[in-house]
Amino acid sequence: QVQLVESGGGLVQAGGSLRLSCAASGRTFSRYVMGWFRQAPGQEREFVGAVNWNGGRTYYADSVKGRFTISRDNGKNMEYLQMNSLKPEDTAVYYCAAVRDNGYLPVGRNMYDYWGQGTQVTVSS
Repeated sequence: QVQLVESGGGLVQAGGSLRLSCAASGRTFSRYVMGWFRQAPGQEREFVGAVNWNGGRTYYADSVKGRFTISRDNGKNMEYLQMNSLKPEDTAVYYCAAVRDNGYLPVGRNMYDYWGQGTQVTVSS
């Protein structure tokens, strides 16, 4: 069982930066792929990116590639999403998610077993 809590959301101007954090409970955090998803009003929850168990591999949606960076600290049971060059279209509730690492990085939301409650990111133009 893994419990996830996101933090770090807020209001930022276009072009600015934010860093989201995801705190995980449990002693087996390092066995999990950690992902980030986002959901804008009226839209489906979409994949943002994911990182494998040791941080050695990452994968990003095309819409955020080159602007967002995912990292993790297994010693602290933490995952991070550094968001730079933010755009108004990045406005959404951001969720962290977890699934046992089986050697690949899932992009489908139904592939993840554990979810946080979400944190709001608003980018003003």
